[in-house]
Amino acid sequence: MAGVATETDIVVVGAGLAGLTAARVLVEAGREVVVVEADEAPGGRVRTDRVQGLLLDRGFQVLNAGYPAVRDLLDLDALDLRPFLPGALVSDETGLHLLADPVREPGTLRATLRAPVGSLARKMMLGAYAAALAAAPAKTLRERDDRPFRVRLADYGITGPLYDRFVLPFLSGVFLDPELTVPSRFAEFVVRSFARGTIGVPAAGMRAVPDQLAASLPTDAIRYSYPIREVHPGRVTGEFGTVTARHVVVAVDGPAAHALSGGRIPAPRTRGCLTYYHLADFPPVAEAAIVVDGARRGPVVNSVVLTNTAPEYAPGGTLVSSTVLGTEDPGEPAVRAHLAAMYHRDTTSWLHVRTYRVPEALPVHTGPLRKPVALGDGVYVCGDHRDTPSIQGAMVSGRRAAAAVRAAR
Repeated sequence: MAGVATETDIVVVGAGLAGLTAARVLVEAGREVVVVEADEAPGGRVRTDRVQGLLLDRGFQVLNAGYPAVRDLLDLDALDLRPFLPGALVSDETGLHLLADPVREPGTLRATLRAPVGSLARKMMLGAYAAALAAAPAKTLRERDDRPFRVRLADYGITGPLYDRFVLPFLSGVFLDPELTVPSRFAEFVVRSFARGTIGVPAAGMRAVPDQLAASLPTDAIRYSYPIREVHPGRVTGEFGTVTARHVVVAVDGPAAHALSGGRIPAPRTRGCLTYYHLADFPPVAEAAIVVDGARRGPVVNSVVLTNTAPEYAPGGTLVSSTVLGTEDPGEPAVRAHLAAMYHRDTTSWLHVRTYRVPEALPVHTGPLRKPVALGDGVYVCGDHRDTPSIQGAMVSGRRAAAAVRAAR
């Protein structure tokens, strides 16, 4: 393949969610598109490995059916989304305590009210705040100031044990931010989508999401195992030749976009995590819910029995996914010991299957909610580093890049 030259109308560099979305919108508009992808399959960070019959997502990930772009661009029925309980189990020295949305899960009301993680008044404040975000128009949230999210929560009275034992450990796992310094506008959009939609995983693993987007493109539109070294107006060059095009869409993660563009695209700071997979001899809890440690007794920020939600992840077995913030590995024995404390179960017989280190799991969100996608000279950029750090942000930025290309003709 070395030295092969291709001419097309539009070349998209990267077959992650942003690039696939951009390509799909452009193809549906009748444009000629070639997607070049360094990996052997689509998805970028949204990938799933099959290991000895198990489905292992590369880092714990979920699909939020409340995201507008997800509803618009994906066939959720075909994905066979398996939902998590809308809430969490908070672990402390005395046991596990369920906090859930009593509107969607009325049967959890008594347990939620009794959970020893804050006063009834604080719980009502949190419920009222979530309900207000769920009802708020997007325009209202965009016009709010961008103070750190922990400050916004305090403004609404969400402080004390409820914050320390539930809100902080739960949301720090969502944003990979141990101090919740994430800007409020972005954080409130995420909480709003949680309150509005179903959170889950596809029965076939998270890879089903990019696979569905890729399947919507012509069979010859994507070139896999085609790494690109340089991006210039009108062409991209890689190990297997040059693709020339009127429009170039850079749809890789922020650090890679910075490198490919020669610094033209700023490199965002990123947050990383480690995800550990264990096979347990039996489910340590019955609920399809995230478990967080309200007492913060170890390195794990959250854990979940994935097979309580999606048995297809380990047919006939019990698969547990656990996440640690940052990329410094505390060691599997320390993780296993913390899981024993969190679940109040003996974990010595659990089998460690694999650890995933994801150094650039999420870009650190700064500045406006949306950054420009058109760089001039026929070059465009998309990815969650140009929007909000989420599946929603990746897909929206891809759609915005496609709209900018179409407007340029």
